[in-house]
Amino acid sequence: MTIDRNTMEPYAEVRKDMRRKVVDAKEMRELTFSDIEEATGIDKTYIASAVYDGASTTEEEAIAIAEAVGLGGEEDVIEGLQIPPMKGQEDPSIPSDPALYRFYEVPQVYGPAMKAIMHEEFGDGIMSAIDFEVSVDKEIQDGEEHVVITYDGKFLPYKKFP
Repeated sequence: MTIDRNTMEPYAEVRKDMRRKVVDAKEMRELTFSDIEEATGIDKTYIASAVYDGASTTEEEAIAIAEAVGLGGEEDVIEGLQIPPMKGQEDPSIPSDPALYRFYEVPQVYGPAMKAIMHEEFGDGIMSAIDFEVSVDKEIQDGEEHVVITYDGKFLPYKKFP
């Protein structure tokens, strides 16, 4: 099979078809990612990330997710969940969707402060986005719903040259 290294075709189409089937099945059954997590024991954010091109799964995880949404035995779905996605391929402009825009706005507002604290506490380096987990949870604070987003990445110190 010949792979276009820029678009990763035909893998991108397999993932796109998988996403459409999983999202359609999830909506038809009125499932949430939390429901799928409960059925599979796999973290809901990881499942969503695998469906929306942020991660790939093992075969065992793919089978469990497919079964949880009623697509057990659909080999193209199971295969699509396992294919490593092309990450960061979305439009480079800032999104107009308000929820996605906030994920750009937060580091613009708080990024320098977060970076300064990270450097104070860890030294000169960065947070890994490979040895990394993200979670999205709901929490009630003072009677109001709050979104709690947690980034958990390994610290990678910059190498010093001799």
